[in-house]
Amino acid sequence: MTGLTRPPLTFSFFPELPDFSLTSVDVADGQMMSQGQVAGAMGYSGLNRSPQLSWSGFPIQAKSFAVTVHDPDAPTGSGFWHWVVVNIPADVHELATNAGSGDSLALPSGVLQIRNDAGFHGYMGAAPPPGDVPHRYVHTVHALDVEHLDVDGNASAAIVGFNLRFHAIARAQIVPVFGS
Repeated sequence: MTGLTRPPLTFSFFPELPDFSLTSVDVADGQMMSQGQVAGAMGYSGLNRSPQLSWSGFPIQAKSFAVTVHDPDAPTGSGFWHWVVVNIPADVHELATNAGSGDSLALPSGVLQIRNDAGFHGYMGAAPPPGDVPHRYVHTVHALDVEHLDVDGNASAAIVGFNLRFHAIARAQIVPVFGS
């Protein structure tokens, strides 16, 4: 659709922060996501597995991490939060593939998966409306200046975002795409 602009990337309205390295064996910047990270619902038959993520080069002052996956192109006016994970200890620098399943034991003790916009705790794979242009899926790791965000598992992604705005000291992103 020529002449139309896409919404800004997630966190573009936040203050600029130093970045660090984020890599994945499952998703790549600007590349089409595989069926592993696609929803197994909403007309899709993907595997609904959260991607493996590894990070390095973050500030030594980081006391914890948070991971978010957001689709700013979802036709909602506010995008769609696919995964929100907080209180990842500072000594954890990787999440395994499928760590975001609702019953995953791959997440360290004390880590919280916040309810996503599909209404459950865990990862929700990509599921743009059929025929839409490919959507961007902003995978972000936030280095934080606190060990724990003051939220519980019933917090909304907006409340987590509010807390991230004031506690993030660095940020890393990978932005794969998916669509028909």
